[in-house]
This record gives sequence, structure tokens and C-alpha cells, in this order.
Amino acid sequence: MKKSFGMLVLTTLLVGSFGASAAQAGYCGVASYESCPDRGVVPCGDFCEAKVCCVGYKTVKDVVWETQTYTCTQTVYDTIHEQVPYTCTRKVHETCWREETYEVCRPQMKTCYREKTITCRRPVYKTCYREKCVTTRRPVYTTCYKDVCYTVRKPVYKTCHREKTITCRRPVYKTCYEEVQCTTWKTQHETCYKDVCYTVCKPVHYTKTVDVCCGEWQTVMEPCPVDPGCGQTAKTCAVPEQTSAVVDKSCAAPAAQSPRMICRKVWVPKVVQKTVCCTRYEQEVCTKKVPYTVCRKVPCTVTKRVPRVSCEWVEECKTIRIPYTTCEWVTECCTKRVPYTSCEWVEECKTVRVPYTTCEWVEECKTVRVPYVTCEMVRECKTRKVPYTTCREVCETRYRTVCRKVPREVCVTKTRCVPRTVCRTVMCDPGCADTACTETGNTH
Repeated sequence: MKKSFGMLVLTTLLVGSFGASAAQAGYCGVASYESCPDRGVVPCGDFCEAKVCCVGYKTVKDVVWETQTYTCTQTVYDTIHEQVPYTCTRKVHETCWREETYEVCRPQMKTCYREKTITCRRPVYKTCYREKCVTTRRPVYTTCYKDVCYTVRKPVYKTCHREKTITCRRPVYKTCYEEVQCTTWKTQHETCYKDVCYTVCKPVHYTKTVDVCCGEWQTVMEPCPVDPGCGQTAKTCAVPEQTSAVVDKSCAAPAAQSPRMICRKVWVPKVVQKTVCCTRYEQEVCTKKVPYTVCRKVPCTVTKRVPRVSCEWVEECKTIRIPYTTCEWVTECCTKRVPYTSCEWVEECKTVRVPYTTCEWVEECKTVRVPYVTCEMVRECKTRKVPYTTCREVCETRYRTVCRKVPREVCVTKTRCVPRTVCRTVMCDPGCADTACTETGNTH
């Protein structure tokens, strides 16, 4: 196992020493296939196919002026009136009070009583009655009735009718029709056609021959040189790791022979011409008829039947009954009972009790309390409030009207012309090496 591993390492080292130069020679001077561009190489089967050249386009920029409405702000100043406070001082007079003590003498009156015996007489009144006979007259009223005749007149109303012949006129309406010609306008629509040009792109198919890089893998037998240092011990040649050669076990030389042969596959490139189908687009101007409708007013004469109302007054004789009222006064005699009052005086004797008052004086001894007033002067201390005026300054805030300008932003709509770049695609000459096609990126 160790011997076979040593031979494999030796073979790898020998192949790596000259494999790089051989690979460069096999790739026609190119280090590897990685340097070939990927664009246009499409795998086909196990190998690469031809590069496909496509139809290219380029972009042309046109400047178009458009009307654009934009909104900007404009500063407008408004005049406002506002109240601005300011501070001022004013003098305020205040009335203050201070307490002041003073002494006064006031009289103090005192009521005293002393007892005194007096003799007095008091009247004693007594009511007595005496009988007295008096003659009085009183009226006696009597209600009587008497018959009185009187004459009255009352109106008697009566409704009568009288006939009267009158002549009246009544209207008779009659409707007639007359034909009137009038001119009206009617709308007439007409379809017209106009020629409109438009551009279409038509595909044009064509073929061209292109060179396609391809190749094939070939098996090459190469001798494996023997390293003098490892020839006594190693039984197998080592193959370098950098090379892509594959050792074929069937063609390996026996361990006793020298030098040994190894097999590896080498890519052999070749150029093949291939016919490719391409398509390009050509612009063609076409014309088509576009219908449009024309509207116009056409006069026309119309006959109408217009009604006309005629009025005739017809006289008629009529007999009507006119009511009227008559009034007659009728005299009647009526009787009514009228009451009256009679008065008679009747004398009467009555006994009445007449009161009278008698007075007797009776002496009595009484003890009475006689008041008398004494006066004493008493000293007192009193407190009174004495007013005095003080002056102090007071700060107060007053307002005055001040005018000032206040700016504000107002949106204003304006119109301006703005250039705009319009891109359009124009076909260019085909070919993969065309720079314009490559820049536009329109490759197929």
C-alpha cells in the first residue's frame, strides 16, 4: 500500500513539471478557456457551439419642450393691529386710620327714690237706671198693585217678488286651426375619412456564416521520467496535483521497466464555420384611413297647425225675480200690573230704662315713692380712630394699539416650459463586434 502511494506522488510531480507548458500549447497560447468571453457561447451537447451574433439597437435621445405648471410661494404682508402692553406708575392716595386715646368726663345720672305719705281723694262712679215712658211713631209699608193700559207699535216685515226682464251678453268661444310654416334646424351627422401615417417595424430574416471555436479531447501517451532519488525506493511515479492529466492504469509500465508511460487527455481546439439565422427589423411607413364624424345644422321647413281661439258675444233676454221687503207698523193695546208702596204711621208707647251716673269722693292715705335724680361726673378713657392720608406709587399695565406687518406665504400657480429627454430605440447594423449594439445591450 505504501509503495503504490509513493509511485502515485512521483507520477504527479513529473506530470506537473511539463504539463503546464503542454497545456498552454494545447490551448493555442491561451492560459485556459476562462479567458474566452462567455457572451455568445452556448453549450450544445458536450462541447461549445458557435457564437450567435444578434440584431442590435441603439438609443437616440430627443429633447421635447413641455408646458409644466408649478406652484411656488410668494410673500404677502398683512397689516394687523395689536394691543401692546406697557408699564406706567400712578399715585394712589389711601386713607389710613390710627387709634388715639383720650380722657373724657361724662355725667352719670342716678335715679333714687324716697317714700312719702299723702292723703288723696278718689272718685267712685256708680251707674243707676230709671224707667221712662215714651211715645214713638213707626212707619208701616204696604205693597199694592194697579192695572195700567199702554199702546205699543211693532213692525211686520213681508218679502215680495217682482219680475224683471234683462238683456245679457255671454261669450261663445270657438277654436279654429290654421297652418303655419316655420323653419327649424336639425343636426345632420356625416362620417368622413382622413389619411393617417404610422410606422411599423417588419422583421427581415437572413443568414450569415460565422466562425465557431470548438475542439475535442484526445488521449496522449507520455513517458514518466524517473527521479534518481526515489528510483530505488519508489515503485510508482507521482503525478503532480497542478496538472489535469489522468493516469491510465492499463497503459502503465511495469515497476521493473524504466521509463514509465502515462496517459492523459488533451483538448485540441479547432475553428468551424457555421450558418446562423439572424433577424433585423426595418421601419415601414403605412397609411390608414381613420373615420371621423362631422356635425352640422341643416335648415328644414315644417308645417304646424296652430290653434286660434275666437270669442263672440251673444245677447240673450232673461226674466228674473227680484225680491224686496215691505214693512208695516201694527198698533196693539197691552195691560200690565204696576206695583206701588203705601206708608202709614202707627203710634206706640214704650217704657225704657234711662241710665245715669252718680259720683262719690272717698279719701285715702297712700305711701308713694317719689323719684329724684343725682348726678356724678365719671372719668373715662376712650379710643378713637383718626384718619390720615398716605400716598404711594402703583405700577399698572396699560395697552396701546400698534400696527405691524406680518408676512405670510401664499401659493401661486405659474407655468413654465421644461425640456424633457425622450429616448427612442433605433435599429443599428447587425454584428457582434458592433459597439453600438453592445452599448444598448439589445443582443439576442
